[in-house]
Amino acid sequence: MATVTAAAETATRREWAAEVRRLAKSRDAVILAHNYQRPEIQDVADHTGDSLALSRLAAEVDASTIVFCGVHFMAETAKILSPEKTVLLPEPAAGCSLADTITAEDVRNWRAEHPGATVVAYVNTSAAVKAETDICCTSSNAADVIRSIPEDREILFLPDQFLGAHVKRITGRDNIHVWMGECHVHAGIDGHTLRERVAAEPDAELYVHPECGCATSALYLVGSGAVPQERVKVLSTGGMLSAAEESSAGKVLVATETGMLHQLRSANPSTAFEAVNPRAECHYMKMITAEKLLGSLRDGSGEILVDDETAAKARRSVERMVAIGTPSRGGE
Repeated sequence: MATVTAAAETATRREWAAEVRRLAKSRDAVILAHNYQRPEIQDVADHTGDSLALSRLAAEVDASTIVFCGVHFMAETAKILSPEKTVLLPEPAAGCSLADTITAEDVRNWRAEHPGATVVAYVNTSAAVKAETDICCTSSNAADVIRSIPEDREILFLPDQFLGAHVKRITGRDNIHVWMGECHVHAGIDGHTLRERVAAEPDAELYVHPECGCATSALYLVGSGAVPQERVKVLSTGGMLSAAEESSAGKVLVATETGMLHQLRSANPSTAFEAVNPRAECHYMKMITAEKLLGSLRDGSGEILVDDETAAKARRSVERMVAIGTPSRGGE
């Protein structure tokens, strides 16, 4: 009975995938999926990756419609970079706890307290916030963005406190003010949990996203000699994928949202990839289901719009980031 059920589920999924692809072709749409999406969404997508890489890809493809399987700020960024295209988000209510920690008014007020400072925004922010900042960054190029700013100029870094602390540490800049925002999922991957997993798996490699609450603990483990430096990597999501493709480790412990495991395991089936915290799941990312993707393709629901003035200002901050150097395949 179990075999029959599994076979039926496989057949149903194949039928669903075929219908998704048929509807995408009829709508002249390309399907983009973030690394944290459900496995079936990642598998049916034309492209899977981090938010900025997908948004830049959206601007390059010939399709007139972009179906962005991610969260709201990601679809907004795609619209900012592709204003002439239709951008659909299958679940418009899919938000982001990190992006929600700061508003455009917050940025204006913070800037007023530090006249002359340069405002640097992580791409995990709303279009309205991007429009109030000077330059954007990703987790993979944040340090380069900071180094491009004169050393005597104050910097306001927003909104992620853990990425901000990481950038301060590796650049040695002491004139960076960091907004105290966090992703609730990454913040939940704490130092205590990390130390327990490392102690239980002494031979495993460790991939840590800089948004994680455990990033400082990971570097402490290296500094104390508890874990060899070559086994600990602080990486963006795309950086993790590149490292996974080259890894010969028997096991890798991964500190980021659990959806990333699907891509890592596909990239390197011979290595066992396990979550540092298996409960680190973003419910916003998982709001996009097979049915919602199908519905969006059928009726064009979930269109994302950004007003022209906001989009123009936000686009400048993103383009300034890109001008410093093309972000790696793992922007965030």
